[in-house]
Amino acid sequence: MNLAELERKLIAAARSHSIDETVPFAFEKRIMARLKERARPDEWSLWARALWRAAAPCVAIMLLLSAWSFLAPIGGASAPTDLSQEFENTVLAAVDQEQPAD
Repeated sequence: MNLAELERKLIAAARSHSIDETVPFAFEKRIMARLKERARPDEWSLWARALWRAAAPCVAIMLLLSAWSFLAPIGGASAPTDLSQEFENTVLAAVDQEQPAD
C-alpha cells in the first residue's frame, strides 16, 4: 500500500470527524486522585539501598587486602622495620643534633 495515499486518507478522516468540546464528568478529580495515589519515592530508602549495595564490595575489598597483608612474605627486598622506631627517630632528629656552643 502506498504510504502517501494512506496518510492522505487518515488526514481526511480526521478532518471530517467533528471536535467534541466537552470534558468528561469529574475528569479533573480523577486526574488529581491518580496524582495523589502515586507514591513519592522515599529518599531515605534510596540511600539505604545504595549503601547496602556498596557494602558487599567494600567487605570483599577489605577481606582481600587483609589476606594480602597477612600472607605477604616478610623478607622481601628490605628487612621489615619498626614503624614506631622510625617515627621516633624522625621526630627527635633535631634534638639529637649537637648545637654549636657560643
